[in-house]
Amino acid sequence: MNVTKPVGAAFEGIGASVRRKEDLRFLRGRGRYTDDLSRPEQLQAWILRSPHAHARILSIDTAAAAAMPGVQAVLTAKEAEADGLGGVPCGWQVTGKGGQVMAEPMHPVLASGKVRHVGDPVAMVVAETKAQARDAAEAILVEYAPLPALPDMAAALAPRAVALHDEAPGNLCFDWEIGDKAATDAAFAGAHKVVRFETTNNRLVPNAMEPRAALGEYDPNADEYTLTTTSQNPHVIRLLMGGFVLKVPEAKLRVVAPDVGGGFGSKIYHYAEEALVTWAARRVGRPVKWTCERSESFLSDAHGRDHVTRAELALDAEGRFLGLRVETLANMGAYLSTFAPAIPTYLSATLLAGCYTTPAIHGQVKAVFTSTVPVDAYRGAGRPETTYLLERLVDVAARETGIDRIEIRRRNFIHPDQFPYQTPVALQYDSGDYETTLRLALEAADHAGFEQRRAEAKARGKLRGIGISTYLEACGIAPSKLVGQLGARAGLYEVANIRVHPTGSISVFTGTHSHGQGHETTFAQLVAEQLGVPLGSVEIVHGDTGKIPFGMGTYGSRSLAVGGAAMVKAMDKIIAKGRRIAAHLLEASVEDIEFGVDEAGGRFRVAGTDRTKSLAEISMAAYVPHDYPIEELEPGLEETAFYDPKNFTYPGGCHVCEVEIDPETGETQVVNFTACDDVGRVINPMIVEGQIQGGLAQGIGQALLEGTVYDSEGQLLTASLNDYAMPRATQVPSFGVSTAVTLCTHNPLGVKGCGEVGAIGSPPAVINAVVDALRELGVTHVEMPATPLKIWSIIQGKGGALSAATA
Repeated sequence: MNVTKPVGAAFEGIGASVRRKEDLRFLRGRGRYTDDLSRPEQLQAWILRSPHAHARILSIDTAAAAAMPGVQAVLTAKEAEADGLGGVPCGWQVTGKGGQVMAEPMHPVLASGKVRHVGDPVAMVVAETKAQARDAAEAILVEYAPLPALPDMAAALAPRAVALHDEAPGNLCFDWEIGDKAATDAAFAGAHKVVRFETTNNRLVPNAMEPRAALGEYDPNADEYTLTTTSQNPHVIRLLMGGFVLKVPEAKLRVVAPDVGGGFGSKIYHYAEEALVTWAARRVGRPVKWTCERSESFLSDAHGRDHVTRAELALDAEGRFLGLRVETLANMGAYLSTFAPAIPTYLSATLLAGCYTTPAIHGQVKAVFTSTVPVDAYRGAGRPETTYLLERLVDVAARETGIDRIEIRRRNFIHPDQFPYQTPVALQYDSGDYETTLRLALEAADHAGFEQRRAEAKARGKLRGIGISTYLEACGIAPSKLVGQLGARAGLYEVANIRVHPTGSISVFTGTHSHGQGHETTFAQLVAEQLGVPLGSVEIVHGDTGKIPFGMGTYGSRSLAVGGAAMVKAMDKIIAKGRRIAAHLLEASVEDIEFGVDEAGGRFRVAGTDRTKSLAEISMAAYVPHDYPIEELEPGLEETAFYDPKNFTYPGGCHVCEVEIDPETGETQVVNFTACDDVGRVINPMIVEGQIQGGLAQGIGQALLEGTVYDSEGQLLTASLNDYAMPRATQVPSFGVSTAVTLCTHNPLGVKGCGEVGAIGSPPAVINAVVDALRELGVTHVEMPATPLKIWSIIQGKGGALSAATA
């Protein structure tokens, strides 16, 4: 950013807690979501899904369904194969040990030959109404030959287990490793103490407020398709669906993501239903819409997490970390979702150093196919799994060495003077100050007064505990060259097109996508800051491949760090061209023209004089070139820039959780939660706080309530909100949220990302607090989710120890 003077508050730029512009229409019920849209002659689709976790399809009889009222089409794999549809592609390829490429079975849009999880789509009915489509789907006769279910990784990896895919014998997708095994073995050989820990990171269902929906259209006159969908990245959907499933030119396919009611990662991927409605629209000659039912989403939306991990930590006599070994089994589900292979590998194992100076690390990941819903990125995407492992392991190490939990962290922190810091697992961190966020969080949480509060709770018959988590994560996956070498099948840059209109208002076309993050406000603040225009003069356009240049969407907290940086580059180009126009109009050399922002707005000035031109005067001259250097410059004031990051960004911080447990019921209440996060430069403090609070609520949900349960036949027992517990307002406290800033050193804004920190740092803080509350009972670990039944059962199992602890 080459603005010579920071903008005043009048322009509501960087640092202002501006209320979200977009909320006005949402609060008035004027949002436009995919299911709100209806087209003339629109039809409705219903998906028939497998009731079996694993079975051969012997026959499908659609005759009765096709003859039912209102039915326009009944589609199965037979029709899909006849029309040449491809499978749903995977966007990341992992190469395992010895150069072995991962097993990558086809993921058909409609099950062909076999079904591989309960909910696998078998047929789609298109009818005049949703009720008619559903009734007809129930009339389809499918003959199945059930096969042994593989509901978990132990069953899938068991000797002589049936293969879910012929391409993956033993149900192993890949066996991958990172780090220096020899150096790590040497560190353990010389260790004073070795600490061991094993845990399961529970499988979660994303449950965004807006269920997925898709509306497909086909224009036979232009031979063009339009898909309107609940997506976080419409250009990626266009690429995957057009190039690999429908196999139509991208120029003939438009993908629109209007208002989207939450994603949390679950709307990153290309889903079969998007291709199905678009394909069906051409076959029936009418628009086709599908909207997911809430209970259906449990069986069709990609799940998150589901890792089983064993870890060993080697320490010297002073409690300093010498080496770390980690072995993870990662559940892929029945098929490879878009980014699934990257989650336990490049987005998880590369962060095994955390914020600590562990000199030798070796990690191994085995990815396994099971007859369950596919797993992919969910808020945090690999980083919550690693953070949880590390922060629980550090607490275990503190207990076994007798070193205070805070002190052992401080002894092993990477210090500010060590940056840039090269970890043993590929990543190089550019900035951070973990001691400061720890200190500030402990002060805000009144850590010093905790034992008094514990005693007071004990007098009331309650068990009180406190837990901390000092975490680090990686955001803004980058750069494209590196991730390409690591298996990514897409570039991970971002694009911005800035259009200054003749009278000075501005349109920003961005490849990122907003689904609740407040982009229409935050991005407008960037423009107000750099160009000195009122916030209301800035329009943010996103979510439509027919309007915006090719961009990569929103996930991994990349919007500001990557998308915002592209905007800065584009505005730099605007200012550079404006200086040339101003030099002509003010009869000065370009070198003498400077751009700055004052109370009146953005202005071009001849240095050392009072001769100026406003941005609006320059833009008018650009579009009405009566007095314009036409021989040197094209008319207009519009620029496009792409930004490919040089590195990830590395937010970090400290979360402190305080809980009270009722030993009579096992219920855990989070009575206090304090977070101090370093997310780099803060553009809008109010939005940052809201993002962190939302993540904290999801993290508490994982720690205490949420978790999928499959039975031995592969049936999902937690397949509705009656059985899958989500956090309610009464189960989360009023959070204490603050930030401490160290700037990212390699993007022009200095931002790091805030969208996922809450969900990453909070689960281990909660469980560390639960374990601390139960420590007098001899409890050393509680698996997530720490439900009331689980806690009550643990307490009952400790019998006499409980009466002694509460006496």
